[in-house]
Amino acid sequence: MSDVSAFAEGGEGDVTSLVRQVNEWTGVLNERLATLAREHLDGTDRTGVVRARVSGIGRLIGLTIDPRGLRHLDHVQIAQAAMEAIGAARSAMGERLTELTADLAGPDLPGGDPLAPHIERLLREG
Repeated sequence: MSDVSAFAEGGEGDVTSLVRQVNEWTGVLNERLATLAREHLDGTDRTGVVRARVSGIGRLIGLTIDPRGLRHLDHVQIAQAAMEAIGAARSAMGERLTELTADLAGPDLPGGDPLAPHIERLLREG
């Protein structure tokens, strides 16, 4: 049983080991976030006229508008298409973040937060 599980079940566990586990988890999380930050993700509007590219931290790094699409869109529609494409690219970034961190959630613990009982006790007892 991991120390996180022991804490989740209300036991004290080995605090030094728990801190080591948290530090390892944090290190892996930082590596994966750095990986995501180096990636570029794309999104398009529903018409395919506007394509946006964002960095792994969500910054817009490119926006391309197909000139053929300009014939059928006014300036308001182009702005809406650009916003839609940027939103799609950022959604792709969120999906990629979910992929990278899916296995970092830790054990599936009943009651959710493993430290909740300790925090609640601290709040009750001061």
